[in-house]
Amino acid sequence: MKQWLVVRPPQIPISFHLDRRVPGILLGLILATLVVMVLSVGQGEYPVPPLDVIKTVLGLETSNSDFAFIVMTLRLPRTLVAWGVGMGLAIAGTITQGITRNPLASPGIIGVNAGASLAAVTLVVLYPELPVALIPVAAFGGAFTVAVLIYLLAWKGGSSPVRLILVGVGFSLIAGALTNLMVTFGNIYNVSQALVWLAGSVYGRSWEQLNVFVPWLIGFGLLSLLMSRELNVLQLGDDVARSLGSRLELQRGLLLLSGVALAGSAVATAGGIGFVGLMAPHLGRQMVGPSHEGLLPVAALTGGFVVVVADLLGRLLFAPIELPCGIITAIVGAPYFLYLLIRDRNS
Repeated sequence: MKQWLVVRPPQIPISFHLDRRVPGILLGLILATLVVMVLSVGQGEYPVPPLDVIKTVLGLETSNSDFAFIVMTLRLPRTLVAWGVGMGLAIAGTITQGITRNPLASPGIIGVNAGASLAAVTLVVLYPELPVALIPVAAFGGAFTVAVLIYLLAWKGGSSPVRLILVGVGFSLIAGALTNLMVTFGNIYNVSQALVWLAGSVYGRSWEQLNVFVPWLIGFGLLSLLMSRELNVLQLGDDVARSLGSRLELQRGLLLLSGVALAGSAVATAGGIGFVGLMAPHLGRQMVGPSHEGLLPVAALTGGFVVVVADLLGRLLFAPIELPCGIITAIVGAPYFLYLLIRDRNS
């Protein structure tokens, strides 16, 4: 079996306590994110000074009356969507790594993102006459369908982390191949739209899209936090979890549902932004350790920060041309994934 598929549960003690570093790190991440958000909202064809950005958001008078439209209508929703999508992908990645007990797993690797992308591209390429507003619905439906199929096919008297990963990788490859097939033979105009969506971008996101996404993020994010202790117990192995009285399949199913809902809604909102669900949990563990009471919120804020920075860099690096933030995360995430593979092989 390939090295990156080997399940290696991290060493977590039976007694779980919130690391004393968590509050300070959370505060630091929030402050860093706010600074980057102010810079991001101020950048564009019509720059807005940071102080005027803050005044506009607070409803205070600024030096230019046009700033209100630029900040509140064009740029702030985009930045908040980037932050929320990053948090959703990070929580989904943390859950995926937890229930599979594999530090190299993520929603993208086990097929959830691929299912969402396949459904969205199918809609764009084969049914271009349908409203664009249906793309998020199709993406979420694709993610949920693939997740259900993975869980059912991985069931053999119960689900196991190894089977979930293997079946998920298989679905990811199949969905990716079908997506490439439609991109190859589809109408060039429709394909160009699909490729932009697949790259992952928050360009043009509005308050309406943010309002649709936020309930999913809050609802399933809170559910994930409430089940953080159960996720810790699952890390100890199925036999140990059962001996501690865990309702293993129910807990794993609820956590999988939360991860799919968060990843599916994030992909539906911003397209295929990759590697965030892989990177953020690892960065979080380096800061606060493996216990999920602290890891989930830290990973969430880390993921939000990463996507906001990626969106900012995508607008600055080749201005006035904008790169989708998914390209930036891929440029950083792919080498990071290779580093994790090499580190895991040598450990």
